[in-house]
Amino acid sequence: MANQTIDQVARLFCQATKKTLDKSTGKSLKYANTLQDIPKVSLKPAVGCFVQFNGDYNGLVIMNFSAGAAMELYRSYMLTMGMPESELANDYTSAEVVDTIGEMTNQIMGRALRMVESNYELSSNMGQPKAIALNSAITLTPESEYQVSRRLSFSLETHRFYMELSLERTEFIAMK
Repeated sequence: MANQTIDQVARLFCQATKKTLDKSTGKSLKYANTLQDIPKVSLKPAVGCFVQFNGDYNGLVIMNFSAGAAMELYRSYMLTMGMPESELANDYTSAEVVDTIGEMTNQIMGRALRMVESNYELSSNMGQPKAIALNSAITLTPESEYQVSRRLSFSLETHRFYMELSLERTEFIAMK
């Protein structure tokens, strides 16, 4: 039944990602109705961001963006915030793009954790998301053993990006 719990949490994380990015970028984000069961989570090129959360339930989230997806989100986010086009960064490896991806991940996670708390009355706190531009994949192995992992797929107008979610073995059981 732990698989059912991660799937319920993953759905909330999909909804939180869509609501957050639709509002902050002015785009209409879509997510796949299919979750992928994966053996482990990894940071993948070109921009990756990771954050652990701990509390009533514990886990790790990794966001993976191609260079195109990172740039599309960054540009839309900054233009929505009123930044002039002439002042935008042009390279996904720039600190501005990487920092913006980290900030978007922070907003997504804040909303996702609040949604889980609202639905299940269980809370968890997160650290500061760490974003990095990458040339090759990095597998993260946290100290705690997360036993179930899912990959969630999102699409923008022209690019896709992914969230990888790993939870400790846990089952949310509603008391009647």
